[in-house]
Amino acid sequence: MSFAAEDVKNLRDKTGAGMMACKEALKACNGNVDEAVEYLRKKGIASADKKTGRTTGDGLVESYIHMGGKLGVMIEVNCETDFVARTEQFQSLVKELAMQVAASSPSVVSREQVPAEMIEKEKDIYREQVRGSGKPENVVEKIVGGKLDKFYSEICLLEQPYIKDPQKNVETLIKEAIAKLGENITVKRFVRFRLGE
Repeated sequence: MSFAAEDVKNLRDKTGAGMMACKEALKACNGNVDEAVEYLRKKGIASADKKTGRTTGDGLVESYIHMGGKLGVMIEVNCETDFVARTEQFQSLVKELAMQVAASSPSVVSREQVPAEMIEKEKDIYREQVRGSGKPENVVEKIVGGKLDKFYSEICLLEQPYIKDPQKNVETLIKEAIAKLGENITVKRFVRFRLGE
């Protein structure tokens, strides 16, 4: 199926992908722009995974103040070069992440930062909740694992549902930015202040 130059432009506007990548996606999806968007997202996330090990020595510190000065966030997000740190796309991502922290109040960036004693305490609580149901031990452990994943999605920034699109998590949002910008991006740290806390 053929597609017009307008379709390529439309796809580029929606995804920020290069012209050749857009043409390839439209060809693979028989000219369907919506399917091509999904195609590029999947392909971009796969290529973003390859970049995640690279060193991030540059970036931005961003602040966000909400509720008339009653809630504030500072966040450090790193990338590989000053060139990318100065782009509108990167700066926009950092602002989005600051708003995410303000809205969802995560405790840590990733599950690796959750203290082991906190994890064990949560597991013990979940085991006690489930054991009374009379389920076999292996089923209890699977349920505990599921509850622990939900716990991580509440307290870990990268695993939280993205506030503007709950169908994806924050980590996916960052991977999409990595795919577009071509550099690894990491959230280094954040702090959230609420008046009176």
